[in-house]
Amino acid sequence: MRYFITVLFITSILTLIGCGNSAEDYMNEASENLKNNKTSEAVAAYQKLIDEYPESEQAPEALYQLATIYQGVLLPDLTREESMNKSIESFKKIFEKYPQNKYAPVSLFMSGFVQANELQNYDEATKAYNLFLQKYPDHELAKSAKEELDNMGLSPEDILKKAETLD
Repeated sequence: MRYFITVLFITSILTLIGCGNSAEDYMNEASENLKNNKTSEAVAAYQKLIDEYPESEQAPEALYQLATIYQGVLLPDLTREESMNKSIESFKKIFEKYPQNKYAPVSLFMSGFVQANELQNYDEATKAYNLFLQKYPDHELAKSAKEELDNMGLSPEDILKKAETLD
């Protein structure tokens, strides 16, 4: 009888351990939820992945997906400003925690872009763009970062007038 209880206990523990989701499971769950327009559920799955598997290969991508969801203001329970701030926070986290990841340069650029174009926080945007140019001077977005710095705060009409005077 004692043997049976021990086997049952060990089997129960192994079953509980085996029921946890992997990072890949969370990515698949989030992706499926996005396909079905269940954005809040997708955000929850991405967040679980980041919390439970911060060192996984999928964590930077999950953070990037979160940042783009927040940037798109896709969660009805957040104000536009809250959503933009969460977007910036997520983009910055990618650059800070995963500087060698393929998402790091784009995330740093996007943190500046959202600061400048969505929140008109030009000081923070300037810092982000300058850091981007310092870290990634040959990146395909370097030219865009320079243009953003040159045109920051200008209206589209002012940018056109500026371009006309340079021609």
